[in-house]
Amino acid sequence: MKLQQLRYIWEVAHHDLNVSATAQSLYTSQPGISKQIRLLEDELGVEVFARSGKHLTRITPAGERIINTAGEILRKVESIKQIAQEFSNEKKGTLSIATTHTQARYALPQVIGDFIKQYPEVALHMHQGTPTQIAEMAADGTVDFAIATEALEQFGDLVMMPCYRWNRCVIVPHGHPLTRLPSLTLEALAEHPLVTYVFGFTGRSKLDEAFSHRGLEPKVVFTAADADVIKTYVRLGLGVGIVARMAVDPVQDADLVVLDASELFEPSVTKIGFRRGTFLRGFMLDFIERFAPHLTRERVLEAVQCRNKSELEELFADVELPTC
Repeated sequence: MKLQQLRYIWEVAHHDLNVSATAQSLYTSQPGISKQIRLLEDELGVEVFARSGKHLTRITPAGERIINTAGEILRKVESIKQIAQEFSNEKKGTLSIATTHTQARYALPQVIGDFIKQYPEVALHMHQGTPTQIAEMAADGTVDFAIATEALEQFGDLVMMPCYRWNRCVIVPHGHPLTRLPSLTLEALAEHPLVTYVFGFTGRSKLDEAFSHRGLEPKVVFTAADADVIKTYVRLGLGVGIVARMAVDPVQDADLVVLDASELFEPSVTKIGFRRGTFLRGFMLDFIERFAPHLTRERVLEAVQCRNKSELEELFADVELPTC
């Protein structure tokens, strides 16, 4: 059994069983990958992939377990490389982050700018996606860190740490009827068409829960994953926008009226998560602390030792989170 063979089955499984695409991504030949997978299956005495002619059609039950174990082995190998790099050059390496548009656009620029100045030899890669996609990328080792508000708790093999609290605001054009109310209410919002996040994005669940608890059904007429897209359609008169407060720029969005909605919705908490067993290099710990200053190296290393979600929650129970 060769490490290369384990990498091939892992990559094929994560390229939708497309051997040709896998070969391109690994800069090797399709026949070479197919041959090595066959040799591995012959050695193991089981099929990792079911086939129809020359095409792979699905992963077998045995293959599911083998590929999962192969992924763990490959991550351990990567950790060994990270350890070696830490001792050979502590300021050189790579850092991959998966996050949502709102975090990438509004919460991370200053942090990333300062980080790159401090670590010019660290290649930083950012991936954007849905919260579930983000959590999956961290859980399977595609990225080092996941930063999101939703979905991270669905993956038990992630160490999740709270970064900051945030809430929502309502945005409308100047002269909108909501601007003339003495105070904003959910009932008033429910009377207007709403433009907000796709479910599962940027604390959308808190919004839906607030209306549901009051027996109200919001008229959501348009959803998007991108706060800037939402603002565009508010400007077009499609409806009343509900976005993260951090996503409103006082200069660029001066043509919109911002109404505070923090009393209407429960605040949400953005978290940073990484897979258990990840070797955290010095610059990785530094990035976490730059993003969330209360997540000091000592506290993060304490979090790594927590055995379950309850212990993690207890560790951060007394932490006063900043509000954005």
